[in-house]
Amino acid sequence: MNTQNTDVHTISPELPAMFDGMKLAAVATVLYILVRCLNLKSPTAPPDLTYQDTPLNRFLLKSCPQLTKEYIPPLLWGKSGHLQTALYGKLGRVSSPHPSGVRKYLPMQDGATATFDLFEPVGDHRTGDDITMVICPGIGNHSEKHYIRTFVDYAQKDGYRCAVLNHLGALPNIELTSPRMFTYGCTWEFAAMVGYIKRTYPQTQLMVVGFSLGGNIVCKFLGENRTNQERVLCCVSVCQGYSALRAQETFLQWDQFRRFYNFLMADNMKKIILSHRHSLFGGSPVKRIDLDIGRLYTATSLMQIDDSIMRKFHGHSSLKEYYEKESCVHYIHNVNVPLLLVNSADDPLVHESLLTIPRTLAAKKPNVIFSLTLHGGHLGFFEGAVLFPQPLTWMDKVIVGYANAMCQWEKQKPPCQSVPQSESSCAEEQS
Repeated sequence: MNTQNTDVHTISPELPAMFDGMKLAAVATVLYILVRCLNLKSPTAPPDLTYQDTPLNRFLLKSCPQLTKEYIPPLLWGKSGHLQTALYGKLGRVSSPHPSGVRKYLPMQDGATATFDLFEPVGDHRTGDDITMVICPGIGNHSEKHYIRTFVDYAQKDGYRCAVLNHLGALPNIELTSPRMFTYGCTWEFAAMVGYIKRTYPQTQLMVVGFSLGGNIVCKFLGENRTNQERVLCCVSVCQGYSALRAQETFLQWDQFRRFYNFLMADNMKKIILSHRHSLFGGSPVKRIDLDIGRLYTATSLMQIDDSIMRKFHGHSSLKEYYEKESCVHYIHNVNVPLLLVNSADDPLVHESLLTIPRTLAAKKPNVIFSLTLHGGHLGFFEGAVLFPQPLTWMDKVIVGYANAMCQWEKQKPPCQSVPQSESSCAEEQS
């Protein structure tokens, strides 16, 4: 009987171990990428503060603990500036409230119609005074954005009246009444809103608040004319870039994916402009402005849109002139009211080189405090334990806390001190 030899293929005992090693390597690689991308090894810390040691600044830092205490973002993702920014951009805020307000319409000299929403306080202010927050949102934003609604609701409950500017052309259901939109540094609409508040509420004092592009507008507004600072207790600017001309180069760089963010913002601006194509590009008045709609369709950056469309609204001859004249960096040194400038070190939109502007200003001027957080992204500043953020952000709490401290200072300061005058005459009394 013949027996056939059969080949028996056996698996080497080393192979399972090799596969397990590959799995472990893959898992380790994924974990490494997650740790790097989520910045999990980054520590938490209090904001880095730049300020002069004055009685007012000492009082503000003591009375507004958020500026000196550790800012703790959500553990799993809050240390990533990109995720903080993306969550702000996509959701705005968590469980956003719906404050009740009244929309106001203000005719402008050039035929445009400025709009803002007015929200009355819910209850009395802790000092018993009449205080109004005049608020300027970020690029293409308005009072219906979630982060604005969350902040307004919080401020209302603390006794503040809130007036929120709707950037010209930003509201989808409001038609333009002239061939002009909001621009990077035009203060006309904000000035009209502030003027209305001052006339309607002659006893009220103002707290000026600006977010991102709105921060540029409010600081420029205050610095343009000393009379703009009358009845203003203080100003808070959050996440602005201070100089569009300097920011221009950084927005074309790929580090921190800044070029990608530039593309996304340009696409959003393109949609806003095209939604008003009839008002902007149709009819005889527009021919004098000579807007280039052809270049708008092919634009992939904010700079291209600014050069072909935005600068022409105010007759600037070049993009450089537009950025120079509309940036607050040339006006902010004229602001003498107490000024809080807030930025985040991991903001993917604001390059670190731009932060020398507020840091230098705070070192030179006694009325300025510059607060730089380690985390927070662009207008994120979410707080939370592990995964889910809280409805209120660190940013909301800081602005209201700083405003409360300023009101308290005004209430108890010696008669010889008044904002925005120098504090030197009474330094001994407050020391």
